[in-house]
Amino acid sequence: MEKITYEQPLNERVRTFLRLEFLFQQTDHALKGTSPWDSRAALASLLDIHNIFVRSDIKTEVIKELERETANLAPLEQLPGIDKQRLSKTLDDMDLLNDKLHLKQGQIGQSLRDNEFISNVKQRSSIPGGTCDFDLPAYHYWLQQDPAQRMADMRGWMAEFDTIRSAIELILRQIRESAITDNQIAENGFYQQNLDAGTPFQLIRVSLPIEAGLFAEISGGKHRFSIRFMTMQMKERPTQTNHDVEFSLACCAL
Repeated sequence: MEKITYEQPLNERVRTFLRLEFLFQQTDHALKGTSPWDSRAALASLLDIHNIFVRSDIKTEVIKELERETANLAPLEQLPGIDKQRLSKTLDDMDLLNDKLHLKQGQIGQSLRDNEFISNVKQRSSIPGGTCDFDLPAYHYWLQQDPAQRMADMRGWMAEFDTIRSAIELILRQIRESAITDNQIAENGFYQQNLDAGTPFQLIRVSLPIEAGLFAEISGGKHRFSIRFMTMQMKERPTQTNHDVEFSLACCAL
């Protein structure tokens, strides 16, 4: 039975990492196409990624999270029943990525900021329809080049984020795998749970079958969270179901 999973970050750091993960995946998907429209979509996602790095010191946040997770995972090597080989590889990967990020000079994405072509497209992208052919003839020219050339350019620009992307993916994977998934029931479509303030909960994950015909609205912070299961109304405001809903819940803390 196919399920949809809904995630709710419980702090700003994880919220940013999830947004970047989404944008990296969106860029990957666009790069599978070869049309100028695919390249437009890929570059638009790249600019969104770059904007996040310009506004925040993501490198420092990733380094802090790697070090925090390493400190929490390392003592587990002494516990019985632990897959020590897998844990050792995870810790080695974290150390390697941490070292690479420490060696990275300057801000991540600086080379794109210094790229005149990227800067011009970025500036016009803030205007609705601002990247039309007549506004950016150089962009129009680039879009008409051989697809292999466009993809090579895009991959070169994306390479700026390779190390930090790998770190974010590893961090999120460890967070997601930190929780045991339980089956729960939302009475009349509503569920609420308190969280132990002493436990570093970072992410709530809710899964339910596509066939349920509902979607989950999750809200919460470090003390508690709530879930409302809603029926989709394309022309009206969604409404909370009045039926009990069985779902899977994971409260991720690492």
